[in-house]
Amino acid sequence: MTDRSNRRRVIKNILAGSAALAAGTALPAFKPDEKKPFMLKGNIQHSVCRWCYGSVPLDELCAFAVEIGLKGIDLVGPKDWDTLKKYNLISTMCNGAELGLTKGWNDKQYHAALIKNYMEHIDLVAAAGFKNLFCASGNRNGMDDETGLKNCEEGLKQIIGYAEKKGVILQMELLNSKVDHKDYMCDRTHWGVELCKRIASPNFKLLYDIYHMQIDEGDVIRTIRDYNTYIGHYHTGGVPGRHEIDETQELYYPAIMKAILATGFNDYVAQEFIPAAPDKLASLKKAVTICDV
Repeated sequence: MTDRSNRRRVIKNILAGSAALAAGTALPAFKPDEKKPFMLKGNIQHSVCRWCYGSVPLDELCAFAVEIGLKGIDLVGPKDWDTLKKYNLISTMCNGAELGLTKGWNDKQYHAALIKNYMEHIDLVAAAGFKNLFCASGNRNGMDDETGLKNCEEGLKQIIGYAEKKGVILQMELLNSKVDHKDYMCDRTHWGVELCKRIASPNFKLLYDIYHMQIDEGDVIRTIRDYNTYIGHYHTGGVPGRHEIDETQELYYPAIMKAILATGFNDYVAQEFIPAAPDKLASLKKAVTICDV
């Protein structure tokens, strides 16, 4: 009789707990404390990608970036650098020298144009006091990985010495070829790392896009630990969909940021998600808070 009563009591407690969870008394989703003054810890140098906020005037985005403690804005070309400087921000990842994402260093037919563009942009980046310059591998178009590596090496070695002299770091972005950039060649970390080894310069690094690499290869934290010496920059994004990096997606960014910090990384992490919420800037602030470990 006593055992039966105990069983009933246990079942009753379990059901009561389940009901409480269903009623919303479970652990709350991540939400910054709006009552506390917004202050970053200073361990991560935060940035944001301009294109994700194309509907927000650049001056407004810059003012908000300063308000929440960002160091600069990613993927901003020379024509907008004066606007950034007005707010004491930097272009944390300069662009404008590339011929797009599909026509890149893996195809020799583009080398002459790319070399000209990059030599000019290296001068511009250096003169502006910035240091990171975006580049892309290009699409395969039937090309095997080894040929692509050899072509990239041949082309990039013609400008890397000048980049070293000017203190500019070329950063090739890793992009997924499964969903967003079909046929893109630099779609695996090991391919990018092999290219870094062949170029053998501290001024050539990988832009590790966490969103893209979660889609194409996963195992994000182990990859960061194993290959961090070849990574010069990070981008964020929620998977799936490249939206907010909160509890609506599959990656847990605080753990990823802690792994990045543990490698000794002290450069920039840029938010590169497309806000789905109506208040886009509020989403940006929340993302920065999530990553500020």
